[in-house]
Amino acid sequence: MKKDPAIVYCESAFNTPNGKTAHGLVRFTKRYEVLAVIDSRYAGKDAGEILDRVKKHIPLVNDLPEALAAAQMKNSAATHFVIGLAPDGGKLDPNARQAVIEAVKHGLHVDCGLHDFLSEDQQIAALARDHDVRLRDIRKPPSRERLHFFSGKIEEVTSLKIAVLGTDSAIGKRTTAWLLVHGLQEKGISAEMIGTGQTAWMQGAEYSIVEDSIVSDFLTGEIEHVVWKAWHEKKPDVLVIEGQGSLLNPAYPGGFEIIAGGRPDLIIIQHAPARKTYDGFPAYTIQPLPRQIEAVEMIAGKPVIAVTLNHEHLDLTSLDLYIQSMTGTLGLPVFDVLAFGASDLAGLIISKLIKQR
Repeated sequence: MKKDPAIVYCESAFNTPNGKTAHGLVRFTKRYEVLAVIDSRYAGKDAGEILDRVKKHIPLVNDLPEALAAAQMKNSAATHFVIGLAPDGGKLDPNARQAVIEAVKHGLHVDCGLHDFLSEDQQIAALARDHDVRLRDIRKPPSRERLHFFSGKIEEVTSLKIAVLGTDSAIGKRTTAWLLVHGLQEKGISAEMIGTGQTAWMQGAEYSIVEDSIVSDFLTGEIEHVVWKAWHEKKPDVLVIEGQGSLLNPAYPGGFEIIAGGRPDLIIIQHAPARKTYDGFPAYTIQPLPRQIEAVEMIAGKPVIAVTLNHEHLDLTSLDLYIQSMTGTLGLPVFDVLAFGASDLAGLIISKLIKQR
């Protein structure tokens, strides 16, 4: 896949849950060459260092002119402007809309994964035509004739299917899924990522749907079909399915459809121990992790084999001790793949794969 040189817009949201699309693109993408990220709060800093304490040579800048200048410093010319925001409700705020208008006037193609469709904004659409640029709305619903109804063909799939579910939205399920796929591949195991959201598509997941753009009648069928298609075309050892929302989340009750349509063999739960209330909904307390695990296992009829940590607001110097304590309490292996890599988690999956065979 040829990478498109891109500027990512994430004003006032980078390093927050609302910037998760930008975070994914900074960490890894096959679709874009990320030249700069716009967030004036961190201007002058490296996006990777702010996010993960790992230098990525992707500058954070104040605005589009600075981003274009940063691209020139890399001897590259940006062709794409990507909305890296992921706010609750998927709305494009006025400042972001103005940034899109400015990008179009500079001749940049715009990719947006929000629920506000740029192609239906009369002013922006007219400007795009005038400047001969493309507006791509990643979350625009596919036409009905392209959709699949659940058929049961998922039972043909012989690959080991792993679902990475979570206890909240914006908690790191997709990042863990990608790191697990890469960790398995590094150990010589063929693995494919099944993306279920707009960010996974933007990162270049070959097999992906945008779950929350699909009419509910067809959702389990679309999940079934994309999992089946990945197996049918690639026959990988392992399929890793990205989770959405969380089973008990009041606003984003995700996971039911993935369990129903993807029929995972094993489940990993992503959890942020320091997060006490649901993201964006401080009046709603996150249910205890054992209850969340119990709910998932009861619905899926399959085991949760591991917990993966989001270490936000934890003392990074004490992560090892925290993981040991949590492992003892839960009776399950606990991993922080962002801090320590996915090799050990991949090893656990390989042991399950050997048993399956």
